[in-house]
Amino acid sequence: MSKKPLAGVFLATLIIGAIVGGILNPLIIANGQSSQGQTFTKAQVDFKMDMRRLWEDHVTYTRMFIVETAANISNDVTVARLLKNQEDIGNAIKPYYGDAAGNQLTTLLKQHILISADVVNAAKAGNSTAFDAADKQWYANADQIAAFLGQANPTYWPQSAMKSMLYEHLNLTTAEAVARLHGDWTADTQTYDKVVTQAMMMADGLADGIIGQFPAKFC
Repeated sequence: MSKKPLAGVFLATLIIGAIVGGILNPLIIANGQSSQGQTFTKAQVDFKMDMRRLWEDHVTYTRMFIVETAANISNDVTVARLLKNQEDIGNAIKPYYGDAAGNQLTTLLKQHILISADVVNAAKAGNSTAFDAADKQWYANADQIAAFLGQANPTYWPQSAMKSMLYEHLNLTTAEAVARLHGDWTADTQTYDKVVTQAMMMADGLADGIIGQFPAKFC
């Protein structure tokens, strides 16, 4: 995962959502400090920014898939890029949990993407039977991801909190797809804004969990 060097004083203010004990606690970072007076190292901030980029790519290319599907545009390239993003996310945890864990997360996330394609395609076709079946698979996959994360980092990623986080991601993505397919452009854009905000909170919660579990790696 590439690092983006940050030099000098941090001029931007970042909203950080930290999932601790199942509660999302927003922190404001400015000049390397949180609103609670906590100082962050450059390694911590770089890692959080990298995790945000990965999840920004996740929701961006998911949106491209939704838009292309709605417009009957071939989207094999978009799907390939989405699947590569899942590999990137899996690779991001390998330095902390090992190659096997990273590969396992990649597999689960690729299933998430492939099932999401089934959900969107069924919704576009108006096939309620296929939609319900794919939707059920989608949430079962989210349960698997939540269980994986909860086992890897039970202190910072309690399974119940991970499950709620992932369910919200699925709910918002479904709402985004339905709005686009129905031509409700206001709801489409407003929901996508919510998708991005929630994805950034997911990214921050995941990054904060790794930083909290492996503090020596971020000195």
